[in-house]
Formats: sequence, C-alpha cells, structure tokens
Amino acid sequence: MYRDIARLILYRDLGEDSILLKLAGIFEDFDRGDKTSAELTTRIYEQMKALLDLSTQYGFDHNLWHNYLTFLLLTNENSFSMTSEKIGANDGTVNHFAKGDFAVFKHLFDFDFAPIEKALGIDCFSTVCHYHSIQKKERMYNKNVSEKVQQVSRLLEQAQNEEEIFQIVTDFYAAYGVGMFGLNRAFRIRHLEEGVEFLPINNTERVLLDDLIGYELQKKKLIENTEAFIKGLPCNNVLLCGDAGTGKSTSIKALLNEYYDQGLRMIEIYKHQFQDLSSIIAQVKNRNYRFIIYMDDLSFEDFEIEYKYLKAVIEGGMETKPDNVLIYATSNRRHLIKETWSDRDDIEVDNGMHRSDTMQEKLSLVARFGVTIYYGKPSQKEYFTIVKELRKRYPAITCSDEELCQEANKWELSHGGISGRTAQQFINDMAGKGA
Repeated sequence: MYRDIARLILYRDLGEDSILLKLAGIFEDFDRGDKTSAELTTRIYEQMKALLDLSTQYGFDHNLWHNYLTFLLLTNENSFSMTSEKIGANDGTVNHFAKGDFAVFKHLFDFDFAPIEKALGIDCFSTVCHYHSIQKKERMYNKNVSEKVQQVSRLLEQAQNEEEIFQIVTDFYAAYGVGMFGLNRAFRIRHLEEGVEFLPINNTERVLLDDLIGYELQKKKLIENTEAFIKGLPCNNVLLCGDAGTGKSTSIKALLNEYYDQGLRMIEIYKHQFQDLSSIIAQVKNRNYRFIIYMDDLSFEDFEIEYKYLKAVIEGGMETKPDNVLIYATSNRRHLIKETWSDRDDIEVDNGMHRSDTMQEKLSLVARFGVTIYYGKPSQKEYFTIVKELRKRYPAITCSDEELCQEANKWELSHGGISGRTAQQFINDMAGKGA
C-alpha cells in the first residue's frame, strides 16, 4: 500500500491526518517486521475508528473502504481536478499523470487485506468492506454527500481499469465540481487569521417555491433574476424586505433546492462577519459555481458601521465583484438602517458632515441592491387561504373549512398577528392534536 501511495502525483496531498497515509505507514512497518503485533493492531484500530467516524458523519454504507477512497477522489482539489471542474475532460499531458494516479486507486480498491488480517488475527478490514450501517435520521448526516459518494463508489467498483475510472471521475467533476463546493449545497464561514474557513451546512431545509403560498409576483421576480444569474446574464443583488413571517427567507432557501443541480451554491453570513466578505469572494471567484451570499434579517442600528463593508463589496470598492457572486438579503426594514429624526435635520455635526449627508449615506445601501422585492402582510382573507392550503398537507386535520378558519382567527390573535409563519404554526398545532 505504501509503495502505491508513493507513486501518486496529482493526488498526493492527502493531509497529515489522512487515514490512507496512516494505514500505509502501518503496512510499511508490517512488511519490515520491526513492530510487535500488538502495536500494529492498536494502530490499525485507531484508523478503523477514524474510518467509522467519517462513515457515520457522511452516512456511508456497504463498503466503507471503497466509500472512503471515492470520497478522497471527489474532494481532492488539485490542478487536474480543478481544471476538470471548469472544462471537463480534455486532451492534455496532465491526463497521463491523472491516469497513473487512478491506476493507484484501482489497486487500492482491489487491495487484499487477507495477509495482514491473518498475521495479526483481526477481521476489521473484512468487516468494513461488508458493512451494514444502522439507519439514521437524515439530520444526523449529510445525505447529499452520502448519496453522491456511494453512487460514484458503486461505479468505481465496476471499473475495469484507470481509463474507466478517468471517465467516471471527470464526468463527476464536470457535473458537480470537486471538493466541498461540489458535494455540498450551503456553507457558513469561520474567521481565521489568514482568511476564512467554509463550513458545510449538513441539512438544508427542503423547501420549494411552490411550498410558499401566494406572493406569486414576488417569486416570479426572484426567479427571473436568479435564472439570469445561473445563465451568466446581467442580474442584480436582491433585497427582500417586508413584514415578519411572510416568506422572505423561505424564498431564498427554496432557490437553493430549485437550482443546486445547475451549479447554485449558498454562503450564509452574519453582519459581524462582513469584514470577511473580501476574503470569501477571493476564495470563490474562480470556481465553476454561482454563489449567492445570503444575509438573513439584515438591519443596522445607527451606531453600527458594518454596513460600510457591505457597501464597498456590492459596489464602489477597487476590485470588481466577480460575475459568479450575488448578494441576497432579507430585512424587516425597508431602509436596513435605523433612522432618527436628527438624521433629517440638515445640521452640521462635529465631524464636519451634515446630518442629511449621513442619512443619504445610510440610504444608499438599499439603492446598491438593484432589485428590491416587498413581501407584505397578508389580508385576513389571504391568511385563511394560506391556512386552508396548508391543511391539505396534513390528512390528520379533518375539521371543516369554517371551523378551521375560526380556530385560525383565534390563534393569530394570540400569536403575533396575521402572517404565513403564524398560519404554519397554527397548522402544526392542529396536526399535532390530530384535529
């Protein structure tokens, strides 16, 4: 095994904690015969635990060894995989090195663990190669990653040689990309001294635009802008503003499910992270995806200055925002930034600026979004329509429409007023009671 890994060229950067590298070191010591069986067994079990932990995290099953090797191929960002992501498989000298690496992975797929198992009296390799996982709830692992890795793993198991592996892997790169952006839909970020780290969001809400009842004009406008973005046509940053609980955030989350397979990805950030916007854009601008930077419930108090970072990135900074990045934000405030009456008085303040200038600076942030979509609170009639449509998804609710609307009216009076969110909460309560 260690001789195989030493032959890797493009895929040799596996990370210091790589299970594959650690196992290769163990097998090298086994072949040299200068370590005790107990020590080798202990080290093997440590890597088995790491493999089982990884498999649990991603919901792998059947042949965990093959799943793991496939995971390495699909997530290793190197010059070949990154180029294949952008333009697919093409003729070039680099293909010679790629196929050499794939020949190594073919040998690893077919690796015979029997000699070391017999010598050490263990069966852990045989067990993980014929594994039956415990069924887990989807929220316990990243189902999207699990399905793709296992699907490709089954294809690679049937591959006869490196030529077939080359085709399978490059087809995947061209369709989905490589690394975390290829496998995951959405991300959060963590600030680091040298930049930012992207953290995949394992389970995104599986909502579609049709699940949001009403707001057809708003959804149409959002779809048109997003589809133009996906196609590389001129489009705008979008601000969804309006009353609370009207479906602004749901609309944006639904876009991810509608357009993920067309290369759409989403990065969720909060206003205290706006100073990292430039670092985020620098890391994604050359990738073959369309990124929506999503800011939920965006608003600023009059003493907060984070909006200046946002203004600079949207429009006005030295570096042009790349074509594969848009900003979508939701807010309950039309102007995002709290205004005071003193802002409206054209009186010179201590720093030499006029207060009216300060107000204009704040209001200019909204103008930089290009598209503003308003989500208003539904009327009582619209509220009842939403309630009646939602109840169709819950057969356990058997009361008449009249009784349903009467109860919905009582509910909204004591639960924050009329909104789509209130309607969903009411229906959840009714379904839970089996009404």
